[in-house]
Amino acid sequence: MEVINGVLFHAVGASSASLCYTPQRKVKGWSWQTYWLAQAAVCWLLLPLIVAYITIPEIATVLKEAPASAMQRSFLLGIAYGVGGTAFGIAIRYVGFSLTYAISVGISCVLGTLLPPLVAGTLGTILSGTGAGYLISGVTMGAIGIAVCGLAGRSKEKDIERQSKTESAFSLAKGLPLCLLAGVLSALYGFSLNQGQPIADVAAKYGAGNFQGNIIYIFSNSGAFISTLLYCLYLHRKEKTFAEYRSTGESGLGMNYLMSILTGFLWYGQFFFYGLGHVRMGKYEFSSWAIHMILLVLLSAVTGLMLKEWKNSSGKTIRLLAVAIVILITAVLLLTQGNKLGAVE
Repeated sequence: MEVINGVLFHAVGASSASLCYTPQRKVKGWSWQTYWLAQAAVCWLLLPLIVAYITIPEIATVLKEAPASAMQRSFLLGIAYGVGGTAFGIAIRYVGFSLTYAISVGISCVLGTLLPPLVAGTLGTILSGTGAGYLISGVTMGAIGIAVCGLAGRSKEKDIERQSKTESAFSLAKGLPLCLLAGVLSALYGFSLNQGQPIADVAAKYGAGNFQGNIIYIFSNSGAFISTLLYCLYLHRKEKTFAEYRSTGESGLGMNYLMSILTGFLWYGQFFFYGLGHVRMGKYEFSSWAIHMILLVLLSAVTGLMLKEWKNSSGKTIRLLAVAIVILITAVLLLTQGNKLGAVE
């Protein structure tokens, strides 16, 4: 039952992540970097500190006793993840959101899942365990489903281009390397959490229980914030947009900050519930990253349908999306079954 609860917590976190970009629609008069840095300050900097303070007993003692090497590794890997996020944002300009999502998240799903046990030297042992076949099938199906979902998204973008008769700025030569970079570096976030586990172990010793993972976010998320901060400051200086924090040139400054805070809460929500799901996955907890990524793509597609983002798509596009959803659901079921079998071994 704990495995099922873990998957459900991952689903809640993925739901939060799938909705986190919707508040951006209400932001007026701000450049991308102003909005992005405002919400990043909430998600990557403030909430990890606040939530850790609330949920980790004797946090000062935990931080004093936790290994400095684990803190450093988690922080540095978080910085790399932040660079991956920036590459993701730039790639969208050249190949669109859907292909960027498919390539980057697909790579992150596979690499981020297998990297921790591979580095720890336990991958061979894990793959020979009960239920491991379901896990490998689930990760493989998930990567395929993410790719098909990306193809459906690209087909939708082509439908829109044909209907609006606008020229596309599509450039695979420029976008593909950025997608690959984003996928590899984004996978390092899962590895950042893995490397920060010794910190969580100390927190568990002092009674943090299922909230133990919240202490790791202080380091992994602040690392991501540093790289995000540097890139946004570069854009602010280049485009002279620092003044936007004080004025939008029109009404709505308060709404912009409110939407940024909401985005930050939704984005952080995925990490909070990821941690609650991760501690319940048992022997195969490394599969948490795959489950989270697959559910994120699946629920993002469902959210898009609910928001009627696909209403003018062709029949071919809708069929591709339907196939992707079926594959992604199958992947989640396979991963769940593999974890259940591993839990009773």
